[in-house]
Amino acid sequence: MAVHTVESNESPHSGSKDVRRLDRVIIRFAGDSGDGMQLTGDRFTSETASFGNDLSTLPNFPAEIRAPAGTLLGVSSFQLHFADHDILTPGDAPNVLVAMNPAALKANIDDVPRGAEIIVNTDEFTSRALQKVGYASNPLEGNALDAYQVHPVPLTALTVEALKSHGLSRKDADRCKNMFALGLLSWMYHRPTEGTERFLRAKFAKKPDIAEANVTAFRAGWNFGETTEDFAVSYEVAPATEAFPAGTYRNISGNLALSYGLIAAGRQTGLPLFLGAYPITPASDILHELSKHKNFGVRTFQAEDEIAAIGAALGAAFGGSLAVTSNSGPGVALKSETIGLAVSLELPLLIVDVQRGGPSTGLPTKTEQADLLQAMYGRNGEAPVPIVAPKTPADCFDAAIEAARIAVTYRTPVFLLSDGYLANGSEPWRVPQVDALPEMLVQFPQGPNHVLDDGSEVFWPYKRDPRTLARPWAIPGTPGLEHRIGGIEKQDGTGNISYDPANHDFMVRTRQAKIDNIDVPDLEADDPGGDATLLVLGWGSTYGPITAAVRRLRRQGQSIAQAHLRHLNPFPANLGEVLRSYDRVVIPEMNLGQLALLLRGTYLADVVSHTQVNGMPFKAEQLAAVLQEALHAH
Repeated sequence: MAVHTVESNESPHSGSKDVRRLDRVIIRFAGDSGDGMQLTGDRFTSETASFGNDLSTLPNFPAEIRAPAGTLLGVSSFQLHFADHDILTPGDAPNVLVAMNPAALKANIDDVPRGAEIIVNTDEFTSRALQKVGYASNPLEGNALDAYQVHPVPLTALTVEALKSHGLSRKDADRCKNMFALGLLSWMYHRPTEGTERFLRAKFAKKPDIAEANVTAFRAGWNFGETTEDFAVSYEVAPATEAFPAGTYRNISGNLALSYGLIAAGRQTGLPLFLGAYPITPASDILHELSKHKNFGVRTFQAEDEIAAIGAALGAAFGGSLAVTSNSGPGVALKSETIGLAVSLELPLLIVDVQRGGPSTGLPTKTEQADLLQAMYGRNGEAPVPIVAPKTPADCFDAAIEAARIAVTYRTPVFLLSDGYLANGSEPWRVPQVDALPEMLVQFPQGPNHVLDDGSEVFWPYKRDPRTLARPWAIPGTPGLEHRIGGIEKQDGTGNISYDPANHDFMVRTRQAKIDNIDVPDLEADDPGGDATLLVLGWGSTYGPITAAVRRLRRQGQSIAQAHLRHLNPFPANLGEVLRSYDRVVIPEMNLGQLALLLRGTYLADVVSHTQVNGMPFKAEQLAAVLQEALHAH
């Protein structure tokens, strides 16, 4: 965990080289999926968070556990954007590319702007490695890279040389080259070093020789930057002191924030938390994290398949737990029948869908927003389910609590729609005060709730709260509260099995009314001048790129309004009014226009859809160009 403290964080530079001050930097580490790029990026991110910069990350890796070495398909990368001010995205293009082999260079060079720095591991640029990715000649030897500041560094040889005294095999020494690269970048950008050394010793505590080898490689990289003539300049990016309100901060990923939000929701409701899950990318980290927290009343169950996972979760909900099932789109498809059962039973159940590229297996490690219509309608019959979507990695914490509030208050399953970009990305998160979290204590019925005409008192499992339309949540085994359970339609009030047409019509409309009447905040449009004619409306993880694009246009003097939806079912009550307040509404989505379709059908709004389904988040520059064109459209 990287906690933001600002005291004494500068690394001891000798002052013999120039130091330049920057307001922001975008770095991308790239190499084989076995080169440790994710670990390298994560460590640089942790030190950047502890230094006090604002940051945003974009891990990008292949779906294969070990993709073919040296191939374009096997390239793994980690991009980090950090700054001395508030930022919202991992950045459009890297200022620095660290390429561990020819495949990493070729896979990423098109994203690198002219004048950017490229650090390449020259030891890997062999004839065989070049041919494998289609290079006819070595790009380091010609003029192909003249537009960039190229730093050729024999990372492998330098690492092996630095570890001569450790007695490691060449293969084991070679594996430490990512730490050499991390040390070099830590020197270049004045990152703290103590935290990484502590991390390495803790990670390899059972293999102290490997731990010390990695620490030695890390220090060697730092010292190389300090002494080599090829790196004449280092850079400082000051802490983002004005971007953060007072508080305690830590770097957090979306999946971790979501897990913490679920734990907090369990504590605030006073219920044990139960997760029924089957591992699936990119949601598995939620299962991994929650399994560590038995001390908070968390129970995790790794089922044999997705259907068993949600069945166990729904059973836990019936038994009085705050029940959760986590998955991605393919898992939701398998769980649709049980979600419909939860709608019929009217029991609280959180369905976490960390969306990825589809259909079917699709792109397991890439992001997409294409499960919105599945969450909205992907069940037989009229089976409405509320939908909540976080907008940033840190916001996953609050979105999880909000989803739990709706579930327990209205006795309904709730979809929590995250995605791979949020799940794996990270940013600083202000750790909340416990007493600031909403109270959601659940009171279970203990006795009869209805008086019959003859004066006898009975328990009616479908007698509803007049405000929320929620039915009582009776724990099985409570004396006198025995009742029927199952998917066959129930009679209003009594809960008896009913095939009466009028009763079915009433129950269907009542379940829909319960969802329609959920209390959600009004949508707020950010329109500083109050004179904008164009509104850009988003949902989920598009918040960062949209906001960054809007900021660019406003700095150019353009008037543009922005709004972002957290609640997608039901929509905020004033959404129709907001849509009618602007001449044009543009909706960027990482799908083929699913929110736009819902808004056209619900409000007859002539919205403009801008879509992308390439497995990557929007780039702010591209969105700004789209919005600029929309501003001048007639």
